[in-house]
Amino acid sequence: MRVSEAAELFDYNYWANERITVATAKISAADFVRSSGLSYGGVRGTLTHLIAAERGWLTRFKAGSNPEKPLSEEQFPDLKSLLACWQPVEASMRSYLKGLTDRDLDRVLEYRSLSGKQFKGVLWKLLVHVVNHGTQHRAEAADRLTALGASPGDIDYVVYQRTKTP
Repeated sequence: MRVSEAAELFDYNYWANERITVATAKISAADFVRSSGLSYGGVRGTLTHLIAAERGWLTRFKAGSNPEKPLSEEQFPDLKSLLACWQPVEASMRSYLKGLTDRDLDRVLEYRSLSGKQFKGVLWKLLVHVVNHGTQHRAEAADRLTALGASPGDIDYVVYQRTKTP
């Protein structure tokens, strides 16, 4: 993998996130906070998990550690507050990616899980994981949003690609 390809994956990631958040803006405040049986509760919990996971991986990539303070969905009473947290995470990840070289992507990263277990992973594979993880949870959120009458539409990578090619 090259840095340009990693950046493209994250461009897709943020394009898909935007589709989800635009759809989320169409649901009621009650539906936003309501637990609905998703892996992380409801729409708010799922989106909080997405931010927390990306923030966590970014901290591991940059500092080799986990964030000092975990995120909780209760920190985000509404979508606006959630986006205020998410936008700097996205900007930091984009900045981090711009600072990488192709050679950096083959670096082995040593890190600990949130439970403290030690792991190693090749940076490019961990970057792919971050995007893939987002895909899983966006799909859950998209399913719930669709059930609430606010479908984000098709958020597949190929659809993103079609928006970028003439």
